Amino acid sequence: MARLNDEVGALLQEYADLISITGGDAFRARSYEKAARAVSGYGEDIAQLDAKGLQQIPGVGKSTAEKIAGYLRTGRIEALEQLRAKIPAGVREIMAIPYLGPKKALALYRDLDIGSVDELADAIRAGRLSEVAGFGERSGEKILQGIELMRQSGGRVGIDVALEQAEDVVAALSAVPGCTRCAYAGSLRRMRETIGDIDVLATAEDSEPLMRALTELPYVADVIVRGPTKTSVRTGKGLQVDLRVVPQEDWGAALIYFTGSKAHNIRLRTIAVRAGLKLSEYGLFDAGSGDKIVSESEEEVYAALGLPWIPPTLREDRGEIEAGLRGELPQVVTEQDLRGDLHTHTDLTDGVASLDDMVAAAARRGYAYFAVTDHAPNLVMQRMTDEKMLAQREQVRELAARYRRMRLLHGTELNIDPDGGVDWPAEFLAGFDVCVASVHSHFGAGRDAQTRRLIRACENPHVHVIGHPTTRMIGRRAQLDVDLDAVFEAAARTGTAMEINGSPHRLDLRDEDVLRAKRFGVKFSIDSDAHSVANLGNPRFGVGTAQRAGLTPEDVINTWPWQRLKRFLRKDPAR
Repeated sequence: MARLNDEVGALLQEYADLISITGGDAFRARSYEKAARAVSGYGEDIAQLDAKGLQQIPGVGKSTAEKIAGYLRTGRIEALEQLRAKIPAGVREIMAIPYLGPKKALALYRDLDIGSVDELADAIRAGRLSEVAGFGERSGEKILQGIELMRQSGGRVGIDVALEQAEDVVAALSAVPGCTRCAYAGSLRRMRETIGDIDVLATAEDSEPLMRALTELPYVADVIVRGPTKTSVRTGKGLQVDLRVVPQEDWGAALIYFTGSKAHNIRLRTIAVRAGLKLSEYGLFDAGSGDKIVSESEEEVYAALGLPWIPPTLREDRGEIEAGLRGELPQVVTEQDLRGDLHTHTDLTDGVASLDDMVAAAARRGYAYFAVTDHAPNLVMQRMTDEKMLAQREQVRELAARYRRMRLLHGTELNIDPDGGVDWPAEFLAGFDVCVASVHSHFGAGRDAQTRRLIRACENPHVHVIGHPTTRMIGRRAQLDVDLDAVFEAAARTGTAMEINGSPHRLDLRDEDVLRAKRFGVKFSIDSDAHSVANLGNPRFGVGTAQRAGLTPEDVINTWPWQRLKRFLRKDPAR
């Protein structure tokens, strides 16, 4: 479902960009941007909707609905094709570079005849960017960083895309007669933030029906290799899926092997060798006699090596082996541990769902508490006012009477100014139940300035959570240049939580940074940053990041009962 919704949303966003780059009406471009967000965030499969049904999506008007309906019928949006024809393909490629928007990409083509990413990199190194209006002294450096980010992510997809594809494949193969077990493995099972290929493992006495079923899936575009134990296909989106069928009795050893990581598996094999054993994807064997000892379950293999079962998200050789040997493996936080969400948006600002719809969806998730945190006024494009925010507060209070089992919190996402200040004076901030504070501008400030900025935000008694603390966008924007250790020390000292933003486009903090922050005693909030009902599922990705850092429910404030969380939100030293 989401793949088609996201696909159409991306096309509408491209159409909006091309309207802008070709000098079209700015209001029209913004309308298509809003429609793009609405379609991507829509909670139902748009493939089942006709033009009239599509118009029921907030932000989708008649003209947009007709374009979408046409795409669903023909696979083309004619108006988009016409605009594409006006812009050289190389310019469209340049538009995708982080830090470089559509209008600047066209200016580079018009003024310097730059029509490819390589030509742009050469022009920057030759110092030619200064010839184009709108490019400052540091523009070249930032664009080169953007090119590097884009190239680093080449061939990899976000965890949300890979996970949905893997779950589709596993569900289809599990339904094939004769399949006794099926699961995805590899870096996806370890919840890495981006994925290269999808590894799927299955058991069956006869592998042929499974191999055939994989090659016949509707989204498979190419069969790379097909055999009795391994078949590899490529989807229409270019994602490779590798299926391996193993005997039932070898499932555990194979799952460990194909889950990885390579470094973790090397450590396991080293332990095996020292014990006179041999470990492979086929099982754990006596090195002398060659007799198989165990292989059927992961738990049995780990136990035979003197270890407890280690969660896949911890298998990176970052101390999990030693912790297991000492009997000190963390009981990592799970999605089921989350009692609420402390960072969400509605259509009052840049969300695409109403307050009523967001609250109803949160209630269906069984949350004990739920915060609405629309943007504050210093993010000018959101057009927030005191009056709008206070009116929303009244709406939240009225809704609270209908949701007795879920406590509704009225909050806001504040903007951390360059000097570390935030929107609104203290007396206005005191009226909120929870305040998330985030950096949304001045990303290029120096390291000392960024560090002071975040520390001052932590020291604000009305700031409870620092949202997406490094501001990174995976493959699109690098982290802030900031002394994170100094920020983490301030967060621990002031009782300010660091967010693990569950948006699969952010996953900020990264797992490496969460590990560092935990050593300072920092607490965390795993939030959705939802801008639609569908986005409320984002915490599963944030939980994956938290698990990779070894966080337990004790470390995560939105796993706590309400009374304990309430004390934390008061920044109460006795919490």
